[in-house]
Amino acid sequence: MPLDGRRHIRIARPSRDLAAAERFWAGGFGLDVVWRAEGGTAPGEHDLLMLGRPDAGWHLELVHEAARPVEPRPTEEDLLVVYLDGPVPDELVARLEEHGGKRVLSPNPYWNEWGVTVEDPDGYRLVLCTRAWSNA
Repeated sequence: MPLDGRRHIRIARPSRDLAAAERFWAGGFGLDVVWRAEGGTAPGEHDLLMLGRPDAGWHLELVHEAARPVEPRPTEEDLLVVYLDGPVPDELVARLEEHGGKRVLSPNPYWNEWGVTVEDPDGYRLVLCTRAWSNA
């Protein structure tokens, strides 16, 4: 099966607190909850939160297993970059901060020049880039 632009992409990450993650990604950033499942307390059973847009070819999947929680271990380079093709709205950054995000500087000067970086409650970084995506 060839990989092409029509394939769906899932970005999966552990979360220490799905409620805090939902506040940030849904309440702060504006993603929709596209699926939610509650697991049990036995090993291997986990709670699941999928966020994205119903019509998108991607989604962010966050999981938490109460019996064996996995501590998120993001680095400064674990980025989810969204190309806005324009200025980053101050009210969006404020809303992300009000919903548990933390604005941070990037170790990569490119992202500081061309966007705003915000850490989610698990420490993963969202970059709101002022540039447009280009395949060129």
